[in-house]
Amino acid sequence: MSDEVKENGTSEVPEIELIIKASTIDGRRKGACLFCQEYFMDLYLLAELKTISLKVTTVDMQKPPPDFRTNFEAAHPPILIDNGIAILENDKIERHIMKTVPGGYNLFVQDKEVATLIENLYSKLKLMLMKKDEHKDSALLAHLKKINDHLEQRGTRFLTGDTICCFDCELMPRLQHIRVAGKYFVDFEIPNSYTALWRYMYNMYQLDAFTQSCPADQDIINHYKLQQMLKMKKHEELETPTFTTSIPIDINDSN
Repeated sequence: MSDEVKENGTSEVPEIELIIKASTIDGRRKGACLFCQEYFMDLYLLAELKTISLKVTTVDMQKPPPDFRTNFEAAHPPILIDNGIAILENDKIERHIMKTVPGGYNLFVQDKEVATLIENLYSKLKLMLMKKDEHKDSALLAHLKKINDHLEQRGTRFLTGDTICCFDCELMPRLQHIRVAGKYFVDFEIPNSYTALWRYMYNMYQLDAFTQSCPADQDIINHYKLQQMLKMKKHEELETPTFTTSIPIDINDSN
């Protein structure tokens, strides 16, 4: 296990530990698990507000340490530990952050329109990566266009307003997978004409909550290589990790 700690300078707040999957390339750095990054972002935001102290631990699931199996048996990360109690299932982790972790309630805004807007986006990426026909990207493009139009209509920095919320922590990791894996496997790119979406991604790239939780491009790519039973390139573990966070439009010109 390897530890990454976000300190907030006080011992009066509770310490929350989040166990996440490690890289499938080197077994140490952050892996490309969407749920792990989503909850990492949620908790990082709360640590920035000093309502909690956050400890993040990565576990190599290809070679989990004996104490991990002893403590958690067949469970897989993300795993949240609060005051010695382990929460093992995604829906329970989300509920715990919302109802029990100090400050968490403020992240979980109610917006049925946004909830509906972003659901099933990831399934369209998976479908695009599996399909071989020339229209493989049409469903994903249409979905991204809806998100772009929503952002354009609302005119806010994030999905529900000018403050980041749980929906942003869910959407942005998926957009990063779409961007990195889509380009690598099927040469898919988010159109430059989706200016509101690119502006949104630019705003997310400015946040430590995203950049500190974001896996390397190589780990996102290897995540899908493993799903497709493709082999890693020789010496891939020796590559310097890269992170795609630039955008192809001029923000000042897109307003």
